[in-house]
Amino acid sequence: MSTEEKIKDEAEQAKDATVSKNEKSEENTVDEKKEVNPEEVLQKEKEKYLRLFAEFENYKKRTTKERIELYRTAGQDIITSLLPVLDDFDRGLSEIKKVKDKELLKGMQLINDKLASTLEQKGLEKIEVKSGDVFDADTHEAITQIPAPTDDLKGKIIDVIEKGYKLGDKTIRYPKVVIGQS
Repeated sequence: MSTEEKIKDEAEQAKDATVSKNEKSEENTVDEKKEVNPEEVLQKEKEKYLRLFAEFENYKKRTTKERIELYRTAGQDIITSLLPVLDDFDRGLSEIKKVKDKELLKGMQLINDKLASTLEQKGLEKIEVKSGDVFDADTHEAITQIPAPTDDLKGKIIDVIEKGYKLGDKTIRYPKVVIGQS
C-alpha cells in the first residue's frame, strides 16, 4: 500500500469514527430526553387534573345558577302579558266606584284580588310609588313633565300613570309617572 492510500484509509477510518461518535452522542441525547423525572410527570398530571376539576366545578355552578334563574323567570312572559289585565281591572274598579253599584264592585274586587294574589304567589310584586316621591330615573319611567303646582313638587312625582312590577329581583315593568318641572 502506498502512502497516499494509507492516508486515505486513515482519513476514512477517522471519518467513520467521527460519524460513529456523533451517532452515539445523538443517541445519548435522545436517551437523556427520554429519561424524565417521574416526579415532574406526576406534578404535570396533577396540575392537569386540578385544572380539569376546577373547570368542571365552574361548569356545575354556572349551570345550576342558570337553572335557578330559568325557574324563577319561567313564567315571566305570561305574567308580563297579564299586567294589562291588572291595569284594566284597576280602571274598571275605579269606574264602578263612581256608579256606586256595591254588588258589582264586590264581585269585581273579588276577581281582582284573586288574580293579584295568584300572581303574587308566582313572585310578582308591585313597585310602590305615590305622588310626592322623589323621581329616580333608575326606578321610574317619566312619561311627561308638567309645571309643578307647588315648589315642593319640583323634580318629584306628581301622578302615577301605570304601576310598576317586579318579578323576583328583576323589574319587568317600570312605573310610568308624571313629574313636576322646575
